[in-house]
Amino acid sequence: MIDIIPIEQIGLDERGGTYVFDTFGRSGQFMVTYRRAGSISGRHYHEGIRPGKNPERLVLLKGDILLNWKDVRGDDRGSEPVTGPAQITIPAGVWHEVVAVTDFVMLELNSATDGRGDTYWLMPDELG
Repeated sequence: MIDIIPIEQIGLDERGGTYVFDTFGRSGQFMVTYRRAGSISGRHYHEGIRPGKNPERLVLLKGDILLNWKDVRGDDRGSEPVTGPAQITIPAGVWHEVVAVTDFVMLELNSATDGRGDTYWLMPDELG
């Protein structure tokens, strides 16, 4: 249900690595989020009314997370550890939370405006 795609490394030398990823034609404002180890983000789903949230595309640039998810229209659920750099695709109708295993940096291929009117907050115990 959730796609996690390693980001392709195209270079590595004494300075560090160079990576590439696809924005899937998205442009405009993107968000960069910095989170501290132990924090929890998300705990919501999107109906997919806004193109930037259908699907939601995230790029974990650095760090380790635990991505918990549940299909709000069915029984599918899961928990995926993700190590950056990686690209994450979350379909509409999938509740998700991000647990910061380490400090992390994430790029969201959408803006804060994309979430307005298309974000539904639920705590884990409300999922059933």
